[in-house]
Amino acid sequence: MSTTRWDKVELTASYSLLVILATELLTRLGLYSMFPLPTVDLVLSSAATVLVLGAFWFARQSRKLRFWVIGFAAATQLVPMVVRQPVLLLPLIGAAVPVGIILWALVALSKKGQGTAGHS
Repeated sequence: MSTTRWDKVELTASYSLLVILATELLTRLGLYSMFPLPTVDLVLSSAATVLVLGAFWFARQSRKLRFWVIGFAAATQLVPMVVRQPVLLLPLIGAAVPVGIILWALVALSKKGQGTAGHS
């Protein structure tokens, strides 16, 4: 199976997201002694850390699995925060607009050239 340039872009992007999530989770857990976390956050952050670090091995061949791990890890950080402070949902919705545009552009670019003959 040959990989296209967009497959490489997706692979680089997903691994970059995993590195960023791992850094954030490990920092959050590392600062636990200075800034105690609620028990739910501690359990979710610990589970997400294990999954994110493990994804470098068990999700290396599966795009869908990498995306599920990234989504779960992000949700474990965002959902408890929004449940405690619902007003934080407004900036998150505002941030979702440019992220949605970027995702739409990446999907459109990933489909570029499918079904057409390549130009040299």
